[in-house]
Amino acid sequence: MFNFFVDKEKRTGDCYYITDADYNHIANVLRMQKGDSFLVSEDGVSNLCFIEAINSDSVVARIIKENYQDTNLPIKIVLFQGLPKSDKMELIIQKCVELGVDSIVPVEMSRCVVKIEEKKKKSKISRWQAIAESAAKQSKRTIIPEIKDIVSYKNALKMAEELDAVLVPYENKDGMKATKEALSEIKSGMSVGIFIGPEGGFDEKEVEGAVAIGGKTISLGKRILRTETAAITSVGMCMLYAETELGDE
Repeated sequence: MFNFFVDKEKRTGDCYYITDADYNHIANVLRMQKGDSFLVSEDGVSNLCFIEAINSDSVVARIIKENYQDTNLPIKIVLFQGLPKSDKMELIIQKCVELGVDSIVPVEMSRCVVKIEEKKKKSKISRWQAIAESAAKQSKRTIIPEIKDIVSYKNALKMAEELDAVLVPYENKDGMKATKEALSEIKSGMSVGIFIGPEGGFDEKEVEGAVAIGGKTISLGKRILRTETAAITSVGMCMLYAETELGDE
């Protein structure tokens, strides 16, 4: 079933009046017909709707059932991703949005190979946000995770200080035991930051900085993972823990 994000301003009573790009997608690309159903996400709530009418410039969608499904995790995950090379960031955003992140913060770290020019940062964020929206639609999220502005590592730490827990996948002598212990301290409703280094890994001082604000180093297993794999694995671990251990809290 298709999913669309619609602003509350386009709702009147129990009907949505869908226009612009989504109208074109429904009427001309998908060629949906009167009576067809789809999901509408509005302010974090998913509503089941059917097409009541297709006008020349709008689709009228009537709500069949409000609060149809909740795909949100019981925790909020913020991914602090060291800027990677090539199109790896796009893959990270797509997969981590599917897995349930709340937001992604691109971070300039000391061992980042890629350097994005100031004048190109805005267009990069715009491109990444579009990827996040597409992934949110595909995975039937009720929110579109926000891709934050590119920040320095120092500013990333300041942002992370406001969170309830911070995880740093890094060398850890206790292995997966440390990961299990760190996850067990996460409770429903908490905000969790995950720091992922770029291709060159973390500088030791960066790890020390994260630990200084309360971050905990964890392991992702005995193998060395690429930055994109580490990001997806870390978010996946948190998703699994939240779904299985906190889902009923």
